[in-house]
Amino acid sequence: MADKHLTDAEWRDRLSPEQFRILREAGTEPPFSGALNDEKRPGTYRCAACGEELFKGDAKYDSGSGWPSFTAPADRDRIDEHADSSHGMERVEIRCSACGGHLGHVFPDGPGPTGLRYCVNSASLEFEPEADD
Repeated sequence: MADKHLTDAEWRDRLSPEQFRILREAGTEPPFSGALNDEKRPGTYRCAACGEELFKGDAKYDSGSGWPSFTAPADRDRIDEHADSSHGMERVEIRCSACGGHLGHVFPDGPGPTGLRYCVNSASLEFEPEADD
């Protein structure tokens, strides 16, 4: 796991410029531009900064929003939620609880059973496909 207390220079050494902008500066990638938006294989989605398991492939769905969307995290304790009133909107930001990396936002407009849509930047994630047996 990565340390939440790394310096910006240490994070810059670990992350690509785009990952740094999103994970450490709460940026957003343009819709439909992320490499994982159309990923449909079974597997695990991990934090690109620290490797923490965040989402399972069976919770991913096509929300039509242009960002990878999930109905629930792999474990509720792995995601921290924070009020976000930037850009003139009231939203709930989600961050990796292990390293504090910005992932995206959660919205109350997802499908059942949770009714939630965890809308995540592809650059915040690394995908680990299930091994073929």
